[in-house]
Amino acid sequence: MDINKKIATRQSYGESLVELGKVNNNIVVLDADLAEATKTNLFKKEFPDRFFDMGIAEQDMLATAAGFSTCNKIPFVSTFAIFATGRAYDQIRNSICYPKLNVKICATHSGITVGEDGATHQMLEDINIMRGLPNMTVLSPCDDIETKWAVNEAVKINGPVYIRLGRAVTPIIYEENNDFKLGEAIQFGNGREATVFATGMMVAEALKAKEELEKEGIDIRVVDFHTIKPIDKKIIVKCAKETKKLISIEDHSIIGGLGTAISEVLTEEYPAKLIKLGIKDCFGKSGNAMELLKYFGLTSKEIIENVKN
Repeated sequence: MDINKKIATRQSYGESLVELGKVNNNIVVLDADLAEATKTNLFKKEFPDRFFDMGIAEQDMLATAAGFSTCNKIPFVSTFAIFATGRAYDQIRNSICYPKLNVKICATHSGITVGEDGATHQMLEDINIMRGLPNMTVLSPCDDIETKWAVNEAVKINGPVYIRLGRAVTPIIYEENNDFKLGEAIQFGNGREATVFATGMMVAEALKAKEELEKEGIDIRVVDFHTIKPIDKKIIVKCAKETKKLISIEDHSIIGGLGTAISEVLTEEYPAKLIKLGIKDCFGKSGNAMELLKYFGLTSKEIIENVKN
């Protein structure tokens, strides 16, 4: 993990769109008056005839994307996660998922690190909402390399895809030649003291905790869930059998997110206790992003304390 080099996953998304646009003329991009923030402005600059600013009308944007998909286009739809999954839920459910249309929803500014924008803009329930929809694939990349893979993987999937992206910069964890596979989580280490299941920007925090614990002679493993749906059942059961403690951490509500998805697998396959770290059934607050992570217990410190307890 290169902690000195950090890139926001929304920036990686914008760059990936440009590269896709060069090789696939069917790629079209729709945004809701937030192109500079979502970084779709990079695509707009290169391919203005395939970029559509729909204004502050998210429901219309998702319905229009559904229409594009019926004309052999591959629409990438972008706005903040709060608007993409909250305001336009009906259109996603009935106009995209129900007919299983080929629409890619790439939502930026998810989670608590939206920071000063406050609780109204901090989407903490989007994984819950999206993974509950039939036909929907849910991806939650953790860094620049994984985000670029997720965007390119989304094009290969014939159906709805939700990609969860953040606002804040994150460390580079992977190398360019990393081999990612849809639905297969990635395990770091083989420690038997504990398993930390993480997704998105929490993967970096989990790896920090792993490094700190190693200095104290405590060996844990970290599992990166870049795919939330379909969930990797095999690795969950494997880690439950091989490690003494199971912990999940996510920049999302503990209700309905990664922790819940893992709990569902454990209940059916191999009953075991799971400690869930995340937002505990409350709204966010306005403040500095890093301070909010500390306030809500979403740092390596909390992971270390739960491993030791």
